[in-house]
Amino acid sequence: MRQVILLRHAHAEPASPGQADLDRPLSPVGLAEAEAAGRWLQAQGLQPDRVLCSPSRRTRESLEAVLAVIGYAEQRLEEAIYEATPGTLMGLLQEQRDVERLLLVGHNPGLERLVALLDTGQSSDYRGMPPGGVAVLALPELPAQDTIEPGLGRLTAFWWP
Repeated sequence: MRQVILLRHAHAEPASPGQADLDRPLSPVGLAEAEAAGRWLQAQGLQPDRVLCSPSRRTRESLEAVLAVIGYAEQRLEEAIYEATPGTLMGLLQEQRDVERLLLVGHNPGLERLVALLDTGQSSDYRGMPPGGVAVLALPELPAQDTIEPGLGRLTAFWWP
C-alpha cells in the first residue's frame, strides 16, 4: 500500500428519540460537505482502489456522495471501523497491504488518532479532523514479513470543507 486516504463522515443529523446512532443520516450541510470532499479528491487525482467503510448510515451516505463525483471503487462495509481504536484501524490497514490506494471512511476519535499515530507515532498529537475532513498519508512499500508501525507514514495532505 502506498497511500491511505482517511475520510471522516460529514455532518449528520442529531439522533431522533429512540434512533440508534448507527442510523443517523447526513444533514443537508453534510451532503454538501461530502460532495465537496469528492470534488477535492477528484481534483487531486486520488481515486481509491478499494474502500473500507463503517456500516453507519452517515458514513455510507458520505461515501455515496464522494463516489458520485469520483466514480466507482471496490467497496466493503467493515463493522470494526465503527467505534474503532487506532490499533484496530492499524490492523485493518495491515490486512489491506496489497492495495495501492485505500480509502477508509469512518469516525472520530479513531481517525484523527490514526493520523497522528501513523504520522508521528503518538496517537494523542492531533485533535481536529472535522466532519467531511480528508487526510492523505503516504506509506512506504514494506517486505511481506514487516508490519505497519506507528510513525511509518507521512501526512501529505489534509483538507476539510
